[in-house]
Amino acid sequence: MKTAIVVGAGIGGVTAAVALERCGWQVTVLERAPELGEVGAGLSVWPSAVAVLEELGVTGVEKSSVPAGMAGMRWPGGGWVVEASALGVEIPVMIHRAQLHDLITARFGAGVTVRTGTTITGISQTADEVTVVAGDEEFRADLVVAADGIRSVVRSTLHPAYEGPRYAGYTAYRGIAEVDGDDGGGETWGRGRRFGYARLIDGRIYWYATANQPAGTPPGPDGRKADALKLFGDWHEPIPSLLAATPEDQVLQNDLYDLAAPLVPFVTGRIALLGDAAHAMTPNLGRGACSAIEDAGALARHLTPLPAATPSAGELAEALARYDAERRPVTAKLVQRSRAIGRVGQMQNPLAGAIRDSLLVLGGKVAALRKH
Repeated sequence: MKTAIVVGAGIGGVTAAVALERCGWQVTVLERAPELGEVGAGLSVWPSAVAVLEELGVTGVEKSSVPAGMAGMRWPGGGWVVEASALGVEIPVMIHRAQLHDLITARFGAGVTVRTGTTITGISQTADEVTVVAGDEEFRADLVVAADGIRSVVRSTLHPAYEGPRYAGYTAYRGIAEVDGDDGGGETWGRGRRFGYARLIDGRIYWYATANQPAGTPPGPDGRKADALKLFGDWHEPIPSLLAATPEDQVLQNDLYDLAAPLVPFVTGRIALLGDAAHAMTPNLGRGACSAIEDAGALARHLTPLPAATPSAGELAEALARYDAERRPVTAKLVQRSRAIGRVGQMQNPLAGAIRDSLLVLGGKVAALRKH
C-alpha cells in the first residue's frame, strides 16, 4: 500500500491527511504538540476552500460558520471610507479555527494514524523512500508532506540557503469578545494601525488588530490587553467595548512574518511542502488557511490517478511536479499581494497616509459606481 507521512497537524496538515487517505494512501501524521487541536481565534474561509473541503467529504463548515457580513472600511473616528454593500465583493464565512480543525479531523478514517508529542529533527530520502527522524525514532514512507509551518524544519533542511521568514514590520493582536449589538463588522484604518472584527456563528465577535513596532517588542507591564487598549481604546465603537470584553489571558499577540520571494520549489524528490511551510503569507487577504486547504485538494487531485500499489519514482515525480506547477505561482502572487496590502494599510507617514486615504475614498466611489 502507498504510505505517506504528514509533518504537522494544523489546518493544512490535517486536510492533507484526509485528502491522501481518500485517494488510497496509508497516512501517519506527526505532530509536535502533546494533543491534536488548534489554537487561535477566528478565520475566514472563502468559497473556493469550502468547495475543496466538501469535495474531501468535510461537511458542516457553513453550518458552523456565519457570513462575514463585512460592513466595509471606516476611519478611527467612525466615518465611512466605503461600505462593503456598495462594492458587491465576494464574502467569506467566519469560523473559529478550532471548530474548523475538529470538522476536518472528524473525517479521519482507519487509514490515518496520529502521533502527537513528536518533534521532527531531520529528514532524508533515497530514490525509493523518505526517512523522517524524530529523536530516537525513524519513520519511513513513500511520500512526505511537510505542513510544519512558517519555520518548517523540513524546508530549512531541503533549502538551507533560503532566506526564509521575514518580518512584516507590525505585530497582531487577536481575541474573541461577547458583546451585544448588530454591527456587521469591518475594518478601520488609522496611521500605522488597523482594527477589524466579524461575528462568529455563536454570536461572539472575533477581532484582530495590527500595529507597527520592532520585531520582538515585549508586552508592556500591564499586559497585552492594556497595550491594545492604549492603541485602539479611543477608536469608534464597538472597538473599545470589544477590547474591554476580552479577558486578558485570551488576548493573543504575534509578530507577523511571511516567506521571502521567490518561494522555494514546493517539491524535492518525494517530499512536498504545503501551507505555511511552502508559502506563509501575512493575514491581510485572509487567505492563509484557505490556501493550505487548496494545496491539499490539489495534491490529492494530482495523486489520485496513481496506481493503487506503490507508484514508481517516475509516476510520483510527475504527479508532484504537476502539484508544484499549479500551486506555487498562485500562492506566490498571494504572498506578494498580501504584503503589499499590509504596507499600504500600515502607512504611518502623515502625508503618505493622507494620499492613501484620498485614494481609498475615490476607489470606493468608483467601485460603487461600477456595481450600479
